[in-house]
Amino acid sequence: MIAAKGRAMTLRDRVEYYYEGDSYAAHRFRYALLAFDLVTILFLIVSSFLHWEGTEYLDAAIGIVLALDFLARLWTSEHKVRHLFSPLGLVDLVVIASLLAPLAGEGVAFLRVARLLRLGRSYLIMRRLKKDFPFIRRNEQTFTASINLGVFMFIMTAIVYETQHVINSKIENYADALYFTVTALTTTGFGDIVLEGTWGHLIASVIMIAGVTLFLRLVQVMLRPPKVDHKCPACGLRRHDHDAVHCKACGIVLNIEDDGYV
Repeated sequence: MIAAKGRAMTLRDRVEYYYEGDSYAAHRFRYALLAFDLVTILFLIVSSFLHWEGTEYLDAAIGIVLALDFLARLWTSEHKVRHLFSPLGLVDLVVIASLLAPLAGEGVAFLRVARLLRLGRSYLIMRRLKKDFPFIRRNEQTFTASINLGVFMFIMTAIVYETQHVINSKIENYADALYFTVTALTTTGFGDIVLEGTWGHLIASVIMIAGVTLFLRLVQVMLRPPKVDHKCPACGLRRHDHDAVHCKACGIVLNIEDDGYV
């Protein structure tokens, strides 16, 4: 909780204020973190494909920044153990470890794209993005489904590369692994690249089953008529037309916030 009025703010209060506050300065701070995440993810993905030389120092610098961000979140959390071992907390630890311990393998470095999970799961960031950007507000489910599909695709690419590049001559780099992942999850299956061994077959099965599910979910939300998320105070129905005045289920007046979108 933010420090109460009449009491001097401690360093912990100030850190919590920037991470959880509702002021203009706090929103600017979180947008700066969001921009840093996006630029970092783009760099990490590109560098994983191109294998640039001398990036270990930049990796370490990024890792230190992310580690400080993680420690700040942990410090201000009221449930530190729960935060540490939450799915997002474990994702952050994997990302930080892959940056600070490059000897763990370059395939692990590709898992840094899992940082995208925080962008789609952070309630404060999503709430502010929906408030500031009408496009995201109108297409929240498409935005979330795209992030889920992208994270799954790149994580499976890392797994395919790490388990196959030694035993499979058809997979020599990340581009080959990504190509197989995309063709498998879209069920295109050209057949020019096939995973070898029992584990390869299991990985391909996971990509096809889980990937197709995520892909179809994205297609579904893109083709479905646009709706707005607004819980009806009477019956609980959440999905309504943007211009709805009354709930279709119970008829109560909804008072949905409207920005003039038609």
